[in-house]
Amino acid sequence: MTQIEHRKIHFSASDSDEAQQAKNDLEKQYPHVEIDDADIVVALGGDGHMLQTLRKMVELEKPVYGMNRGTVGFLMNDYSVPNLMHRLDHAEMVKLHPLQMTCVDINETTHENFAINEVSLLRETRQAAKLQISVDKKVRMNELICDGCLVSTPAGSTAYNLSAHGPILPINASLLALTPISAFRPRRWHGALLPHDAVIGFRVLEARKRPVSVVSDNIEIRDVQSVSIRESQDITLKLLFDPGQSLSERILTEQFLPSLH
Repeated sequence: MTQIEHRKIHFSASDSDEAQQAKNDLEKQYPHVEIDDADIVVALGGDGHMLQTLRKMVELEKPVYGMNRGTVGFLMNDYSVPNLMHRLDHAEMVKLHPLQMTCVDINETTHENFAINEVSLLRETRQAAKLQISVDKKVRMNELICDGCLVSTPAGSTAYNLSAHGPILPINASLLALTPISAFRPRRWHGALLPHDAVIGFRVLEARKRPVSVVSDNIEIRDVQSVSIRESQDITLKLLFDPGQSLSERILTEQFLPSLH
């Protein structure tokens, strides 16, 4: 990292009034530059904006420090205008590898996207999806009848994955979570933990009769017939957190929260 007095910051904000006001307040107090010239990006918004910002870092490779001006803010630090430079200087870095998703739709068009949290396959109509699942090109499940299925990184394991009753993964676990969404057959299948370097393949059975979309975080491709998902080891994303508020600490804390009935 550069010295505090020389650090160049780019402020990025979501479209919400709260985030835009925060951006204006910070730019009045701290020097800021265009994103290409920045040493660090400060993202203002919620987790959705953080994911959008991180997607830009696939090419720009700059560390991102988020401040919550949104709803959930699991990937964000608390918002405060004073002492920002001090907080940046003492922030702890977490390095993440995104998922790379490659799919082919029913018109034989190939699409590629990255995901920081998860890649989800979801049924498009009232009819359940039928999916064949392979790991490293070996078929592990001939037919899963379900609303969908997802592959989650450790960073995303407390998001949609947790809502679908998937496992919470420590941030440094070399694992991916494969989690069904409302599995009908086999009814009691709860998913699998896979090595982080596994290649997970899905073939959509009856793709035209039972259409399925694939969603990489918040980017959707509809009417897919096959999907391949792997961790992209050649891309490293850098998140910054205040001391004691690291992503690993948040994921650990999440596991001890009381259940609400």
